[in-house]
Order: sequence, then C-alpha cells, then structure tokens
Amino acid sequence: MLLFPRLKLFPRSKQVQFNVVVFTRCCETYAKLANTCKMVQVLNVAEKNDAAKNIAELLSRGRMNRREGKSKFNKIYEFEHNLFNQAVKMVVTSVSGHLLSSDFVGNYKKWQGINPVALFEAPIHKFCSEDYQNIKRTLEDETKKSKYLIIWTDCDREGENIGYEIIQVCQAIKPNIGVFRAKFSEITYQSVARALQNLGPPNKNVSDAVDVRIELDLRIGAAFTRFQTLRLQKVFPNSLGQSMISYGSCQFPTLGFIVERYRAIEDFVDEKFWKLKVVWELNEEERVEFLWKRHHLFNQTVVQILLEKCLENPEADIVKVQTKNKSKWRPLPLDTVELEKLASRKLRINAKETMKIAEKLYTQGYISYPRTETNIFPKELDLNPLVQCQTVDPSWGGFAQRVLDEGLNPRQGKKSDQAHPPIHPTKYAGNLANENERKLYEFIVRHFLACVSKDAQGYETVAEIQIQEEGFVASGLQIVARNYLEVYPYERWSDRSLPLLNQGEQFTPTSITMEEGATCAPQLLSEADLISLMEKHGIGTDATHADHIETIKARQYAGVQADGRFLPCSLGMGLVQGYDAMGIALSKPNLRAELEADLKRVCDGERSPNEVLREQIDRYRQVFVQAMEQVTKIDEALSTFFDEERQEAPAPYPDVGLDGNTSYCKCPSCNLDITLRRKKDNNGFFFSCMGYPQCKNAIWLPTTVQQVEIDAQTCTACPSHPPLVRFKFNPGAYAPFYPDTHRCCIGGCDPNFMELLGIRPLVSQPRNQNNPQSNNTRTANESRNSSGYASGSQSFASSANSTRSSGVGVTTSIPPPRPQAQPRPATSSNTRIVSGSSNRNTRPPAPPAAPAANQSNASSQPYFRQPMPLPQRPENNSDTVIVCNCSQDAMLLTVRKEGPNTGRQFYKCAKQQDGCNFFLWADTPAPVPSSSEAGEATFRQPAVRNQPPDGGDSETCCYCDGGREPATIRTTQKPGPNCGRQFYCCGKPREVQCKFFEWVDDNGASGGGFDQGPQEAFGRGGAGSSRGTISSRGRGRGRGRGSSNESSATGERKTRKCGNCGQEGHTRNRCPDIE
Repeated sequence: MLLFPRLKLFPRSKQVQFNVVVFTRCCETYAKLANTCKMVQVLNVAEKNDAAKNIAELLSRGRMNRREGKSKFNKIYEFEHNLFNQAVKMVVTSVSGHLLSSDFVGNYKKWQGINPVALFEAPIHKFCSEDYQNIKRTLEDETKKSKYLIIWTDCDREGENIGYEIIQVCQAIKPNIGVFRAKFSEITYQSVARALQNLGPPNKNVSDAVDVRIELDLRIGAAFTRFQTLRLQKVFPNSLGQSMISYGSCQFPTLGFIVERYRAIEDFVDEKFWKLKVVWELNEEERVEFLWKRHHLFNQTVVQILLEKCLENPEADIVKVQTKNKSKWRPLPLDTVELEKLASRKLRINAKETMKIAEKLYTQGYISYPRTETNIFPKELDLNPLVQCQTVDPSWGGFAQRVLDEGLNPRQGKKSDQAHPPIHPTKYAGNLANENERKLYEFIVRHFLACVSKDAQGYETVAEIQIQEEGFVASGLQIVARNYLEVYPYERWSDRSLPLLNQGEQFTPTSITMEEGATCAPQLLSEADLISLMEKHGIGTDATHADHIETIKARQYAGVQADGRFLPCSLGMGLVQGYDAMGIALSKPNLRAELEADLKRVCDGERSPNEVLREQIDRYRQVFVQAMEQVTKIDEALSTFFDEERQEAPAPYPDVGLDGNTSYCKCPSCNLDITLRRKKDNNGFFFSCMGYPQCKNAIWLPTTVQQVEIDAQTCTACPSHPPLVRFKFNPGAYAPFYPDTHRCCIGGCDPNFMELLGIRPLVSQPRNQNNPQSNNTRTANESRNSSGYASGSQSFASSANSTRSSGVGVTTSIPPPRPQAQPRPATSSNTRIVSGSSNRNTRPPAPPAAPAANQSNASSQPYFRQPMPLPQRPENNSDTVIVCNCSQDAMLLTVRKEGPNTGRQFYKCAKQQDGCNFFLWADTPAPVPSSSEAGEATFRQPAVRNQPPDGGDSETCCYCDGGREPATIRTTQKPGPNCGRQFYCCGKPREVQCKFFEWVDDNGASGGGFDQGPQEAFGRGGAGSSRGTISSRGRGRGRGRGSSNESSATGERKTRKCGNCGQEGHTRNRCPDIE
C-alpha cells in the first residue's frame, strides 16, 4: 500500500522508494520534535532587550527564533544549545532595568499630615509597578517551564541587585529553580561563551549593599524633601509656591562643591606682585626669554632694588646647560570617571549624555562595559584581535597596523574593581549615523590605540644664567618621535627652540625689565572638575556621578554658563548657607563619603547590611531633628536671595514634638503603626492605621476631646502594655465621672470609659490580599528588637475582646457622631450612630467603674456618682418648655400640607437663619430608657451643693475644678416668659466657661443633666427623630438625640409599623403594597 497513493511522480518502484524516504524523514522530524519537548529549558534574563538579543544571537550563531512576550518591549529568543553536558532549550528574555520599586506603605506615602521624622522608621515594601507587570508575567510564565535560571544582567552593583529582583520573582513561582550568574564584560562571542562555561552563584553581599543604599536614599530624601518643600512653599509662596525642593545625600554635597568654589571666588582679594624678566634676541628669528628663579615677589621696592642691581652690570653668565631625554606619557587605560571627564573637556559632551551613548554602544557590542573602575588590562585579555579589527579604518587603520607590527605595550594603571577591564572597543563600527555616537566611539578607539602604543620622545635643553647673583632659566624642546600623539589629537606637545648655548660663556641680554602682575581667583568648576571632586571625596560612584549633576541642574540649584562652568542659583546658595548656619555639614562630603565606604565594606562582606543601615538612619535622623529645630535659619538665608518678604509659616506638625513620636501601637490586623492624627478640619483627633486604605482600623475620638498626647507610661492591665493616653476634654464634658484632664488606657481594659467616649478597642480584621504588610515590607528596625508593640498586637486584641461585651465590633474608618457641645456614648450596636435620625435601639452606658491602678490622672480623681433612674416625661404638662439644639424656645407649628399628618403639631427651631435642624412632634411621648431600650444619653454633672460646716444653706457650684467652683447668679434679660428669672451659670469668661446651667427657683434640680425630682427629664434624653431636650419647670442645657422609635408612658415599646401602609408585622422594604 502506497503512503501517498495520489502522488504519482515516478514509476511504481521508484514511487515506493520515494514514499519510504519521505516517511523516514517525517519520523525523524517527529522524533526531533518529541526530543525537543523533553529538553530541559533554561531561562536566561538580561538587563535590557538589546543585550538579550545580542547574547542570543551570539550563542545561537544567528540561528534563533523570536517570539513575543507579555511586554511588547521585551522579546523572547529561543534556540538549542549544549549546556550542563546535555542539549537544552535556551530561552533568552530581558527586563528593563530595576523590576521592583521601593516605597512607603499606606499613609506614609502622603505628604500632608505625616511628620517626616516618622519616615526614618516607617515600613517600606518592594513592589512591581504597573508599567513592569507584563515583564513580571513573562518571567513567571517562562519560569514554570524552566529548570534553571541564568542571570545576564550587568556585572556591577545595580546589575547584581536587578538580578536578585529577577530571582525573587522566579523563585516565588518555582522555589527550587537552579540559579546561576553569568559574568561578562563585553557582549562578544568569546566573552559570553566564556561566561556560559564559567557560571557561578550571584553575589548576595553586593545586592544587599544596593538595598541599603536604596532604602537610605528613600528615607533621607523623602524626609528632607517633604520638610523643605512644605515649609518653603509657605514661607516664599511667590518664589517657591510651585517648586519641588528636593534633597539627596549625594546631590547636596555636589551642590556644596559648586557653592564652595563660588564663595572662594567671591571672597578672593587679588594681590599684586612683581617679577624680573630677561630677554636675549640673537636676530629677528631667534629670541630667548629667561624666567626669574624667584618667580615673583609681593614687595615692589625689593624687586626694584634687585632690578637696579642687575642693571649696574647686565652681563649674563651661562652657569649650566643640561640636555636630557624628555617623554610625554601615553594615556592610561580608560575607566568611567576618565571617560566622563575627557568627553566633557575634549568633546564637549556632558557626562549624562556620555554615559547614555556609551551604554548604547555597549549593548550593540561596539565597546566593553562602560561602568568600570579598572585602568589595568588583565593579562588574560588578548588585545591583538581588538587592534586588528581597527586596521580597516582609513583614519587610524595605518597606525593600528604599525602598533601590531611593533608589538603592543599597554600602559598599566593602579586601580582594579576585579570585575571589568578598562573601556575599549570590541569591534569596528564604521557606520554610526549619530554625530555624538561617532565622536565618542572614535575617542574610545583612539584612546585605546594610544595607550597600547609608545610614549612620545624628545630632547629638552635647560639653560641657567646669572646676573649679579640673580638666577634665570630658559628651556627648549626638540621632539624626535611623536608615537602615540600621531593617533591622539586630544593632547599637544610642541617644539620650543633654544639656540646653542655653552656653559661658561657670557652674553649681554637685550633687556632686563620688571613686570607687574596679580594673583587670580580660581575659575568656576567645570563638569570635569566637579566629577574629580566627587571621585576624590567618595560622593556617589562612577555610574551615578552624571545623575547627581543632572539633578542639581534640574532642581535649579545650579546652572551651567556658556563656557560649561557651574554657577550656583539663588535657591542652591540659600539652602547651603542655611544648613551651614545651623552647623550641619549636609553640604560637605563627610556623611556621604562614610556611607559609600560602609557600602564598600558590605560588598566585601566585612560589615552587616542591617548594621550599616541602622547606623546611617540614626545618624541622619539626628541631623534631621536638628534641622527642624533651627529651620528659621534656612528662611533667613533664602530671604537674602529672593525679592519677596517671607511669610510666617505655621508649625507644620502641631500634634507631635520634633521626635515625631505619634505611634501608639502596632495594628493587630496588619502589624503597621497605629498613629495619632488630627482630623482634616482640625476639629478633633483619631488613631488610624498607617496601612490605610488597605487596612481601615481606626479609633475616632469625639470632638469633646481638646487635646491628646501619648504618655511615656504604659498600661499594666493590657497584655501588650500599650502606652497610656492623656486626654483634655471640654470643661465639664464628662463630669462627674471624669475630670477635664484624664490619663487612661484605650486598649480595652476600661470599657466604661471607652463606651462613654463612644470608641471601641482595635481588634484584628480579616487580612486583605492587597494589604501592604507583606513579605516584601520591612521597617527600619526590622532586624533589631523593636521598641513598638508588634509582639503584643494579638494579645492586645484578645484582651480587648475579653473585657468587652459581645456587642463590640471592629472599629473601622467611619468616624463617630459629632455632637455640637456634649458627647454621646457609644451604642451597643455594632454599627456606629451617625448624625441625624437613627432607627437603631440604644441604651445609656453604665456608670464607669473605678479606674485601674495604673491609670493615674493629671488632676484629682474623678467624682463618681450613680445616675438617678430615668423618669417618664409628663405628657400633658402645660409648664413644659421645649428647647431646641440652640438652647432657645422651640416654635410650635401645625402641618398644613395635605397628607396623613395634616393638622398635627410639631416643634422646630425658631431661628430663620443659621438655625439647628431640631424637630419634634408635639404629641410624641418621651421614652423611658432602660437597659434594652433606646434613648441615648450623656452623663452631665449635676449642680454640686457644698454644705457649710455651720449647717447653713448649701453653695451651688459649676463643673469647673471637679465641681468645687462656685456658680454665679445672673438674671434673664431677653423678653419672653423667663424674662427676669434668675439662673446659675459658670462665672468664667464666655470663651472658657463650662456648660453648667440651672434655674435658681428649681429647688436644686439640675437643668444640665440629672434632675432630682420625679418629674424632671433626663438631660440628654429626648424623643423624635432629631436632637432636643424637654424639661419640666425649666430648660435644660443638655442636648440629646432620642430614638425615632416611640415608647408608651409605661415604658413598653410600641410595635413597629410599616412606613408605607402603617400596618404592623412588616417594614417598608417588605410592604406588599409596593410593587
């Protein structure tokens, strides 16, 4: 049977033979595909797509397949290769620099309301930003199919850290994947093949050093930048109102170098000097100038005397003629710093652009790795092929061939980073279109050929003469072999002719004169000068110098003149002068140089990264606090540079001291800090989790709290021992149970106090999957014993639950109700009451128990008194006066609108404008609150009767001073039914007086809270859907909000009716009459 019966291209015998061949090849192809499917896959990740493409092309010899990944900028290249003594499938892809970013978590990312001091200890987490999610997904997908991972990132500190970010992502998918590091210095076949044959482990120490640097830069930079920006924008709104005033521990010392040179020029005072000069003109073409061996003197009289002495007998004696070989050394191999400096000086290309071009040339395979500190060619590096590939160039090809013929003789420096060789060309590039790329590549090639060539040779003749014992010197140069200068036009060495002079001869000079000169101020710094200073003092690294310079230019701290020299701007000058006036060396290189030295020790394994991190954070935190204390010196310094009158800036963080200690405890849900904060409208305080919005744990304090401070003493009753909190309340707000100043714990050990304030303890919530507190989150003190309460967070929650009733729920970010003057207690419901009417049953809190022993008070112990039972309000009492929330007589009106309430009377606020929203049906009976009934109340202190020793009349006191301050009697002047009636009130000025009020003729009843007779109403009780007070025989000052659920006079609760049809047994949302 034929395999292809319809394919009749040959006779039958040959057709069968043809089909057999086709069948055999199909089987071979199938077997090959099956074998490929069983191949081990190796994932290779480079730092950039160009590098990945070139590496794959070199290793595959051009036989690679390309396919798309999740990211359109990062392709995937596949080919087969022999590795680990077996055939493997190589998958090469890339990232785009750093894959992960670092930032603060939760509220710490906000500029407003966070004291910058807290940023030195705030939690930091690493995350993959949205822009790099596709790259991350590509790595995750390929990791699932791979057995090994090879890191091909740049072999420097940043490259090692990027490698560990890749490892972190891949090991999260496959923890047991084998990880290897490829080390290479250039993207050539020899280099990448050698790297593949000599795979090793990645260097964790180097990556840790980068992590330390990143975290410190984030903490220090964010703290100082927020501090400077938020303050100076307010002090100089016209000049700096929209400016970002950043700080960096490298950029500020860099700015300091510029300012220091500018000051040196400004402070320079030139000084005149005088010198002698001898000229001998043999003929019109030959002229010799002899320089004075004393150089110059600053005393004109002395020089004049010496001149006259020489002129007395001007005969010159040739005392010495010396001829010697003179060499001009070829340049050293090129490292990064020299590349930046020479490109700036010789090519007029700034350092930032130089490194950008060099990076591009490197990824294209034209030059070796451009970030290196080495200026020594390693012995194992064969330089002959590198020179050979340059012989084809028409400009320098002949010189390259002559170097090969004469033999390479590279000059060696003294520096080596043990990672990369000096910068050199790796292949010929004759088709570069960009002018700057072409200029930089040509410079690198010429520099390389010069350093492997020979020094320039010449003869130097030095002649010394004497006139009246004053010595003068002249020199001449004759070049005999230019050597490297032939290919290196960036340096000059010219002949200086000197006539034939013989020792012992005499001649008469043409002229002997005295010349006047003056000392010159130093020049402003060029970019090359600035880089030299940064390298000398250890500011940044060879890879970051250009970035720091660009930053101070972008922030307008310094500018560049037409000649390429740096001039400080007004803002930069003011900042440096301000910090210098504080005595803080932020503009000096010392702090950053010490950090760079410590990072080097971390790389070498000599120091622990956590130890270095802790030391540097403490050091900079101390400097920051000092800066905050003396911030006005920055204002004063900048005011001299801005044509604007400085404004008085309020204290940006009034809630806390300079130490920024607002942390109360650790959140039981996410383990981040619970901090004390002020509300946005500055009308109160609250405790909230710094993990917001992922974590919404919070404690909202009522507006009756005037001031809150976290105390140094801790609670001994709670297992986690949180700190005590000092409260200052509105006068009389919680009398007689608590004084106006009280210190206690809010961890849950005093449930009565918390219920009185309407707050609940923090408990653990279900963890949100987006919670910032993850494995990638760390705090500054993560590696040492924390001074917070992280270890007690769970016990903190459990203790709270054990001391509360089952009705206590989780506190969220919903704020509690905000009363106008007096507080409302918390309800027993798990849902907080908000302003307006409420349909939820409430109950008044039980009287507070005696505080725990550890809860000491700033003033005397609170005066405890059991409240009286709440009596029924008389329903038909003609003397009843209805008072609205404005403490005014309410207006009685009648419903005119057609409907079920037509003709029904109600009370509302009498004010036409700015009135309250008080509303109460006139026929609504008052509820009788009970332990299971609605009827919200706040305990107001009754009038205190101080009984005299002689048994006379008792004295009425207000709430002040714990109920010991005598009240004042005043008379009602306002026209109305109470005109002329006397009442008691606080005797202090209106701004500071407490809320005590009582009619004199009430016979001891308290209109402010607990009325003593059986007919008085509870001071904050009330019925209806709004807030109000009903008082028999007088008006109480308390304002309460009752339940909208009506109660009978006997205290029995009425059956709830439908709001639509008025029938019992169902509610409005289940009404059968609603379709």
